[in-house]
Amino acid sequence: MSGLVRCLAVGFIWLAHTTVYVDAGAVQYRVTIDAPHTHYVQVEAKIVPKQAGDIELFMPVWTPGSYLVREYARQVDSFVAVGADNKPLAWSKTTKNRWKISGVAAEGFTVRYRVYCNELSVRTNFVDADFGMLAPAATFMTCSQLLADEHTVQLQLPAVWRQSLTAMEHPVGAAAHTYRASNFDELVDSPIFVGNPQVHPFRVGDAEHFLVNQGGDPYWNGEAAAADVAKIVAEHQQMWGAVPYKRYYFFNIIAESGGGLEHNNSTVLITSRWSFRNPKNYKKWLGLVSHEFFHVWNVRRLRPRALAHYDYENEVYFDELWVSEGITSYYDELALVRAGVISSKDYLAALSKQIETLQTGPGRLKQSLVESSRDAWIKFYRPDENSSNTSVNYYIKGAIVGFLLDAHIRQRTNNQKSLDDVMRGLYQRYAEKDGFTNHEITLVASEVAGSNMQSWFDQTVNSTTELDYQPALDWLGMVFKASPAEEKVDEGKEADKPKAGEAAAQPEKTPEAWTGVTLDAKLFVTRIVEDSPAYSAGLNVGDELIGVDGFRLTEPLEERLKQYNVSDTVKIHLARRGKLIEVPMILAAKPPAAWKLEPAKEPTPAQRENFASWLK
Repeated sequence: MSGLVRCLAVGFIWLAHTTVYVDAGAVQYRVTIDAPHTHYVQVEAKIVPKQAGDIELFMPVWTPGSYLVREYARQVDSFVAVGADNKPLAWSKTTKNRWKISGVAAEGFTVRYRVYCNELSVRTNFVDADFGMLAPAATFMTCSQLLADEHTVQLQLPAVWRQSLTAMEHPVGAAAHTYRASNFDELVDSPIFVGNPQVHPFRVGDAEHFLVNQGGDPYWNGEAAAADVAKIVAEHQQMWGAVPYKRYYFFNIIAESGGGLEHNNSTVLITSRWSFRNPKNYKKWLGLVSHEFFHVWNVRRLRPRALAHYDYENEVYFDELWVSEGITSYYDELALVRAGVISSKDYLAALSKQIETLQTGPGRLKQSLVESSRDAWIKFYRPDENSSNTSVNYYIKGAIVGFLLDAHIRQRTNNQKSLDDVMRGLYQRYAEKDGFTNHEITLVASEVAGSNMQSWFDQTVNSTTELDYQPALDWLGMVFKASPAEEKVDEGKEADKPKAGEAAAQPEKTPEAWTGVTLDAKLFVTRIVEDSPAYSAGLNVGDELIGVDGFRLTEPLEERLKQYNVSDTVKIHLARRGKLIEVPMILAAKPPAAWKLEPAKEPTPAQRENFASWLK
């Protein structure tokens, strides 16, 4: 054994209920799933310290890529510790996620515990009679001295389950379902699938890839989906110019939910069995695939400096999530059109939706991208009905800033450089090193653009100033399409000019009345836009709308409002905590849908060339 002061968690063998210690020189766990319908797994490991004494174990409280304290230890029960002689050792909880084992002898000890696994998400554990998806951060304990040591996991599966799949290496000559990680970071970064999935392998470049579908048949065509994923993979590989992995898994859990989480050499995706045959939803799934795969480079290897070394027990604050997630959100859809799996019309529609979401959210004027990044731990993962009024989404605004930055660099360099060059430059300098900050991305962007861009970043990233879209639109030959009402007004100016003595013609479409309130299917208020009619009238989230002007609501509120004009005062009948209330409300004009991008009617040859260069 090494002379370093450390502890080694190694494998074990059960013989007549006596633990036989095996010094394999590695951190090893055995995970047993013998009754998956109970949602429990059993974990057992041996700890062999270099020096006798008290040893403290910990379990992570969060997992990289999901910036919220998840309290994984809450799912642990039946914890026991025994010595080399299999006699119980005293232990105590020292914090919410730490266990101190007292009086450990040099020969070591064993810990055993159960983990309850019944939360189907990309960052938690799920096991049932059909399959299991294990998040290592939510499964394994270790001690701080072990973080740099090799970790090995052996799985004991039900007889009906044929496969286990993970990005970890299967050691040559090792038993089935045994995997090795070079350190605890790699272990946490390697989700484990167990069950009987449909595996669709494909090769792109010099790397093997696997689309692992759980569920979905006969509604999912796995081979066709894998072919589309291969096109996305090829596009990202070409853009980055480097392939830092040899094998990659797309774990696609088809289970009527949603989400995605990135890892170095794999990703966990959750979707619906009805997504594949629905073109709109299938394109969203392809966007999710593209987003998580882009993270192979951006955030997994090219990390913000604060994430260069993970602290699994505490929140880690940093200001660059708009790069890690927002820039990734810009490229996820852009890669689809470049790869040929969606049309340019599809892409402009997706970008338009992001712009509309940003520009109709009052929070854009209250929180900058830097502030949004830092507040992810307390705001983004804990949204409420007032979130859009007070905060900005770093995914959405970050993607739009990525679009504007890309267009700006292209314009400054006459299409010789782009945001692609910025991201490659950051990767070459900072990937798998000490990471970057906003200062570094500003420097690299300035070098690529050929001019100092500090003021540009101050305006778009560090402040709440409204974004200026016009330079990008002018360069690419695009416009925001006018709303129908605006089109009618414009037509009236040209074709229906009144003659002398005649009244001016009115547009055919009058402004649509609006309250600024969002209702669920049962007519309960779920969100209110700040400074909207509902906000001014004093409606509350949780109010149940019953009627308008003495008549019960039997249809969507928007349909009823078609009976009214802007500036009309209506009586809203509602129930608030069981009490019937009548609230007067003055209707306002619905904000125009003025954020739909489309090509200009007569773009110049240069604009056509710029547009093609952008999407090629």
